[in-house]
Amino acid sequence: MSILDFVLGRRLLNREYRRRRIGAFEGVPAMGLDGIGSSSYGPEAALAILIPLGALGPGYIGWIMAPIVLLLLILFASYWQTIRAYPNNGGSYIVAKDNLGPYASLLAAAALMIDYVLNVAVGISAGVGALVSAIPTLHPYMLALCLGVLVLIALVNLRGTPDAGRLFALPTYVYIASLLVVLAIGIVKALTSGGHPQPVVAPPHLPPATEAIGIWLVLRAFASGCTAMTGVEAVSNGMSAFREPPVRYGHRTLSAIVLTLGVLLVGIAYLVQVFGIGAMDQSKPEYRSVLSQLAAAAVGQGALYYVAIGSLLCVLTLSATTSFVDFPRLCRLIAQDDYLPRPFAIAGRRLVFSVGIIYLAVTAGLLLFAFGGITDRLIPLFAIGAFLTFTISQSGMMVHWRRAIRQAQSARERSSHQMHFWINATGATTTGAALIVIVIAKFTEGAWITILMIPCVIALLLVIHRYYARIAAETRADPLDLHDTRPPVLLVAVQEWNRLAEKALRLATTLSPDVIAVHLSELTGPQAEERGKFLKARWRRDVEEPAAAAGVPAPQLMVLPAARRAIHEPILKLVDKLEERFGTRRVVVLVPEIVKRRWYQHLLHAHHAWQLRRQLVLHAGSRVTIMNVPWYVD
Repeated sequence: MSILDFVLGRRLLNREYRRRRIGAFEGVPAMGLDGIGSSSYGPEAALAILIPLGALGPGYIGWIMAPIVLLLLILFASYWQTIRAYPNNGGSYIVAKDNLGPYASLLAAAALMIDYVLNVAVGISAGVGALVSAIPTLHPYMLALCLGVLVLIALVNLRGTPDAGRLFALPTYVYIASLLVVLAIGIVKALTSGGHPQPVVAPPHLPPATEAIGIWLVLRAFASGCTAMTGVEAVSNGMSAFREPPVRYGHRTLSAIVLTLGVLLVGIAYLVQVFGIGAMDQSKPEYRSVLSQLAAAAVGQGALYYVAIGSLLCVLTLSATTSFVDFPRLCRLIAQDDYLPRPFAIAGRRLVFSVGIIYLAVTAGLLLFAFGGITDRLIPLFAIGAFLTFTISQSGMMVHWRRAIRQAQSARERSSHQMHFWINATGATTTGAALIVIVIAKFTEGAWITILMIPCVIALLLVIHRYYARIAAETRADPLDLHDTRPPVLLVAVQEWNRLAEKALRLATTLSPDVIAVHLSELTGPQAEERGKFLKARWRRDVEEPAAAAGVPAPQLMVLPAARRAIHEPILKLVDKLEERFGTRRVVVLVPEIVKRRWYQHLLHAHHAWQLRRQLVLHAGSRVTIMNVPWYVD
């Protein structure tokens, strides 16, 4: 077993693709970790904005989270019917392309691509933040821990979506169960104490208020708290990963994710308020996350605390899996439309789109490095892309249902489509309004970077598409032209007379009567003359005489100086002369080459054939055809 097989698993066959699809059990860890994990950093991001209110800040968190939960329910209803309308892939890129046109789809694609990269960075940094809050001595190593987790998640996802879903199922369901137990215990204590429970471990004392509550502060807190909904679209984007019937498993997965997220957000908001828990500065060594403070206050720092925080660490750091599942599939769709390089659409050894996974890991790693792995520095860039795609997707679905209403065959069918239309219209209106609030509230805090990057990504996608369009135009052919079927002029690159040269010449003489063997000499002066005489004498004996005896036109030998070691230049000059002599007849260059199948063979050869072939491909243009003649030594 090779190292690659051990790390990534054996290479899968194409026919195994159907067996690699997932159900709801694997779908929740594979596509829901982003949404479920955001239950920790969404409320914390909102509380971070409320820090100037001091001890009064936690009292307003309920007013912040209530519209967020309402918006979550609206998105749930909207994406429920999006999945039904687009059972193979209902992401905003496909919906926008089908209903709003190519430019709207590019806007959705750019926003999604940026959002997925940010999701990886934010999820991992929040997870490492949870670890540091439990083990403060690890604070100096936050960035290194973030990058290490990123590499681990990328490797697991390169093994395939089912492997990632099954591997991450345990921490996901442990987190959900343990946090629900913590919240239930805390809520029971709060209710039995009349809303004033005594914390087992008191949270840090909150400072006095330095600012009064205002509409602008509330809007900023709402904008930051909306990061709790960034993973809702993941299921519709990843429908191609589900086994048959995909709609059933997509609906089950979406329901589990939204229900879990909604319950966690409500429970966290309530306990934060009754225990008086506020956000802390993550860049300082004494940092403790909101969930860490909440769990300690509700159940103390015993076994349940460490199970909850440990599973939270896993879920947050592994929440990047949502992006690693959906981002490569999105890139595949974009690449199939020629807006991304075509390698993004090619399945790798484990039937996942490896180029997309590697690209996502590299860009997220650069982002983590640039921002030091600090969640608070990344949050202002977050959520804009998600809510932009929410709005585009819901607007596209409105157009979809308008078209379905016009094509309805009965009043009952028309009424059903009208109900679907108004659900998506509500979703588009609310997410659009939330997007405006988020952009305004976060613009000066760093959101301008995301807003600037979106048109840059769109411009890049258009440049790539223009390149492929130009290639298609240049290579478009008329019906096959067979007027000129004359055999080509064959040039055979020869280092010396050996079995490689013999194989190439035998092939050449079957293709054309005009065969020229070319020896490129780097020698000069008397050494070059002596070498040339030796080669020509052997050529007469070993090539010309046998050819004459067989009645075959003898291949001619030409010794060309290549004093500047640019081995392609003499051949190109010879091609110019041959064009003057033979007119429009095609010139074909045969390059014999030893096939190197052992690592040490690459060290023992000079690679002249590879260099010659590469230079001819780059410089000869369409007038010359290059053919490789392989020789296997073992």
